[in-house]
Amino acid sequence: QVRLVQSGGGSVQAGESLRISCAASGVTFSAYGMGWFRQAPGKEREFVAAISGSGSVVAYADSVKGRFTIGRDNAKNTVYLQMNSLKPEDTAIYYCAFNVLVRATSTATQIANWGQGTQVTVSS
Repeated sequence: QVRLVQSGGGSVQAGESLRISCAASGVTFSAYGMGWFRQAPGKEREFVAAISGSGSVVAYADSVKGRFTIGRDNAKNTVYLQMNSLKPEDTAIYYCAFNVLVRATSTATQIANWGQGTQVTVSS
């Protein structure tokens, strides 16, 4: 049974940076695509970024492309999301996702295992 534990996040001003991480256990981590989704108040959970098991393939939502970077450390069973040039519209709860298809059309309904969620708040 996979377990995902998130860390990081918080409150920043627009233009600043944050990094969130997700540590996985209970699975052969390098065999699975991992990703990040987010959910703002009153909105559906949406795809943010995904990375293949080897780390060689990544995908981003258009809204974060060029600002966010997803990466992974398979030796530490960890995936992270580096968020730069944050905007108020990035404010949401961010969720780590296990076994994600690495494409920008991935949807939350395809995900069976989630991290606990991390609040990211960006003020103008």
